[in-house]
Amino acid sequence: MDKITKALKKLTAGEKEIVKEILTKIDSLDFNGLDIKKLKGRQDIYRVRKGKIRIIYRLNDNRVIILTLERRNDNTYNS
Repeated sequence: MDKITKALKKLTAGEKEIVKEILTKIDSLDFNGLDIKKLKGRQDIYRVRKGKIRIIYRLNDNRVIILTLERRNDNTYNS
C-alpha cells in the first residue's frame, strides 16, 4: 500500500470529501479557489491547503504527481 492510500485511510469522511474535490480540481488543472503556493527552492513543487489538509504535488508538463497528502503538523514540509 502506498503512502497516499495510507494517508487517505486516516482521514475522516469529511476530510476525504475535501481531498476528492481538491484532487479533481488539480487533475483538471482548474486551480481557481484553491490555496496554492509554490514551495521555496523548488521549481515544480506546490502545496495546496484546505483547513488542516495539505496536499503536496509536482506539476510536470501539465501532469500532476501527488507527492504527499496529510494533515498539517510540525513535520508536514520536512520530507
